[in-house]
Amino acid sequence: MAVVLFLSVLLIAACGLIYELIAGTLASYLLGDSVLQFSTVIGTYLFAMGLGSAASRYLRGSLVAQFVQIELMVGVIGGFSSSVLFLAFAYTHAFRLALYLLVIAIGVLVGLEIPLLMRILEGRFKFRDLVSHVLTFDYLGALAASLAFPIFLVPKLGLVRAAILFGIINAGVALWSTFIFKDQLPMRGILRGMCVAVLVLLGWGMYAANWFSSAADNQLYADEVIFERNTRYQRIVVTSWKDDLRLFLNAHLQFSSRDEYRYHEALVHPGLSSLPWARRALVLGGGDGLAVRELLKYPKLESITLVDLDREMTNMFTHHPLLAPLNDHSFSNPRVHVITADAFPWLDENKDTWDFVVVDFPDPTNYSLGKLYTTAFYRLLRKHVAENGLTVVQSTSPMFSRQSYWCIVDTLKEAGFHVWPYHVYVPSFGEWGFTLAGNSWTPPSTLPPGLRFLTVAGIPEMFHFPGDMQPAEAEVNRLNDQILVRYYEKEWKDIAR
Repeated sequence: MAVVLFLSVLLIAACGLIYELIAGTLASYLLGDSVLQFSTVIGTYLFAMGLGSAASRYLRGSLVAQFVQIELMVGVIGGFSSSVLFLAFAYTHAFRLALYLLVIAIGVLVGLEIPLLMRILEGRFKFRDLVSHVLTFDYLGALAASLAFPIFLVPKLGLVRAAILFGIINAGVALWSTFIFKDQLPMRGILRGMCVAVLVLLGWGMYAANWFSSAADNQLYADEVIFERNTRYQRIVVTSWKDDLRLFLNAHLQFSSRDEYRYHEALVHPGLSSLPWARRALVLGGGDGLAVRELLKYPKLESITLVDLDREMTNMFTHHPLLAPLNDHSFSNPRVHVITADAFPWLDENKDTWDFVVVDFPDPTNYSLGKLYTTAFYRLLRKHVAENGLTVVQSTSPMFSRQSYWCIVDTLKEAGFHVWPYHVYVPSFGEWGFTLAGNSWTPPSTLPPGLRFLTVAGIPEMFHFPGDMQPAEAEVNRLNDQILVRYYEKEWKDIAR
């Protein structure tokens, strides 16, 4: 009996933490700035738990019946929390209100659970043993949840089904409590009926999870969603309309198949075409393989290494029947070597140098990405670029995020690079910016055959900036103070107004 009781503690602790992690993750996916979102969600949740714990002293009557009812409420509210948040983001302008109302409601209910359970059990154990056992299993449940969430729950179940699964666990705890404490439940038949009803509702939610995701996605994205997946690192969505495939990461557009060639030709060829002797290339990010496709147009390149954090991305663009053709099945080319790793520690541990390095990370929407635009990262990168080699960095839009763009340029300078900033017009994005960096660069006199956009004559013009994209004053982006993330967030918020 004691084992079952303390297993209940472990499970409800795991459930509470999972709901908190889901709220923080969803807020990070949809609002950006993961540090701000997780900090405010965790702070609000802990505050609400404190309110629940304080309120528990006022509960009277049948404590077991109230515990069962609280578990059922947590199961329903927590279980459907991610579904509600996805729908709120897609259909309303009240996502933040819905987020914090849910966090407060779940936090208060979770705060009631442990004090109430301890009061129920106080006659069965010595107080010191009771406190020790309850807190031990509470912390073990939190550990289990924190490990399972990124490793299994998000990549295998997704955020909607993960929340519903733990809602089912809460309802299951409620149901078996009606048997464990049956002598203390005069109306156990009614409570068991409520438990079964909630389990049926959550079971339906598990079955209908795809509908919740599809309903939100179809409202968020103008075109038909043909692929969506939550990975350990991001939410991937691919949409389709006629011959246009679009990739979104955390709701941010990464490319449109109709015009991505403009972006990727401009990213790769101004630098690499000036290095006819180059034999080894490295791509950091770029898990769609589109930059690799452009690199493969150089027969003299003997080796191309791509390092991307998310195995799901590279797998998609290797095997998906609609996506793999976009990069001409580049990942199946024997010259290409794909490595799944975080680029920062991977570079730190690697001793090799490359003649040409493509840095094609998503925009610095949060501090996890912002670290890849810092002086620390660029100084490390410089050690891996051959003496006469070059690197090119995706640098956001000099039109829409002007200060962010020039912050990246100045950060590369601070890291010891000579820089050649340039830009190109991509219809899906507008004006987009890149930065070539190295010791020296001369505009190329030839380009590989088969390009759809870039010409030798057009390259010099890309390095001239009109008045509204001229250099803007910006601080250097450093690892301990990522000013770039704040610049970027402010500039894109100003555009959205």
